[in-house]
Amino acid sequence: MSLIPLAQLLACERPHDHPVAFSDNHTATWAQFQHDVSSLTAHFEAKEEQRWALAFDDSYLFATAFLALCHARKDIVLPGNLQPGALNELRPHFDAIVHDERIQLLANTPAVSLPNAELNAQANLSHPAPFDAVTLTLFTSGSSSTPKAIVKQLSQLQAELNQLEFQWGDTVSNTRVQSTVSHQHIYGLLFRVLWPLSAGRAFSCSDLVYPEQVTAAAQSDATLISSPALLKRLEGQCKHNEYRAVFSSGGPLPFDASTHSEQLLGQRPVEVYGSTETGGIGFRQQTLSTQPWQLFDDIRAELDEHGCLRLLSPYIDANAWYQTADLCDLINDTQFVLKGRADRVIKLEEKRVSLSEIEQRLCENTWISDAASLVLSLDERQVVAAVVVLSPEGQRKVTDVGKGKFQLALRQQLRDWLEPIAIPRQLRFVNAIPQNSQGKRQKQVIESLFSPASSTNE
Repeated sequence: MSLIPLAQLLACERPHDHPVAFSDNHTATWAQFQHDVSSLTAHFEAKEEQRWALAFDDSYLFATAFLALCHARKDIVLPGNLQPGALNELRPHFDAIVHDERIQLLANTPAVSLPNAELNAQANLSHPAPFDAVTLTLFTSGSSSTPKAIVKQLSQLQAELNQLEFQWGDTVSNTRVQSTVSHQHIYGLLFRVLWPLSAGRAFSCSDLVYPEQVTAAAQSDATLISSPALLKRLEGQCKHNEYRAVFSSGGPLPFDASTHSEQLLGQRPVEVYGSTETGGIGFRQQTLSTQPWQLFDDIRAELDEHGCLRLLSPYIDANAWYQTADLCDLINDTQFVLKGRADRVIKLEEKRVSLSEIEQRLCENTWISDAASLVLSLDERQVVAAVVVLSPEGQRKVTDVGKGKFQLALRQQLRDWLEPIAIPRQLRFVNAIPQNSQGKRQKQVIESLFSPASSTNE
């Protein structure tokens, strides 16, 4: 089944019983989807509010609301966090909210609840959706304390969907889509909902939350949309079956996790590199620990004078170069190596220190499986600190010698690679680096581990 542009999707001919989305006890068909979008479109057309926030756990209900808002010429807002406090913080960005009753509503905010809204009329969806009249607002999440609004045109999303189908359409043809990531963020929006909808692949209404759910759902006719946050937690799981394809985004996946995914799920994950601002930039499938990234075919890249990536991309603005803060080496016109973020290069006592390099050197140590570094103000001076996840070998070392001697030994080993000013002065041991559901590290939570109120484990 070929890719149908989103603007023409509701008018396309598909069998009435063609599956659109599935749950444990129900499958939504194409006929039901057309009916639901038509009814909801008429409902939105009668509303005066222009900017609508979508707040859904259920991906099928999300998809119906998304397409209905497009056809009703309403602007769409996607909060990345559905907690009441986070929604209230974004309240200036939307006029009303449509939801599936799994969120706590905001006071004095017009709302439509699905599936319980009274939908009596039907809209005519035989004409293309007016994409040019609709904007989509998403928000950056993870490292920053205040979400930043990113406005996109739906034509930019369509350009990216076309590229995904060109790149992997044959691979995932006739599969069912399982996911561990939310449709409220751009990666999940594209890979979990819009791409399957356009290509006629059924997607799951709900998330796979736990590693054992991921392994249990593996089938040769299933595609998994996931992230490093979950794929790194598969250690100790039992193999049930194999997926046709596995995708990961939200950050680079450690090579060991890629290898373990292949052993457990039958596939090395296809990693997709990009951001809310840029959309997809490139991809890789790690058969080597030094595997470079491959640019998508419709993207051009160059480096600025600081070695940071600049992009010419139809997912941003096809006519203007976009400057990133990603430090890279270009191997050739289509391949590159990521070296970290320029905004993570800091000055301490007039010396340039890369927080990304500190994390890399920590993770190269056999005692450490993951690490996050940051800068703290201590006694009126700035020092480097780190949160680390111990490997089994590191745990045994701590048990044998104690935390104090372990930290001294670790710092001594880091001296082979780092200047003294860059060696972490404070360490915290955790079971996992704090991340959100998209695999983005939560800077505020990491910083809080060093607050006086938190228990010390130096």
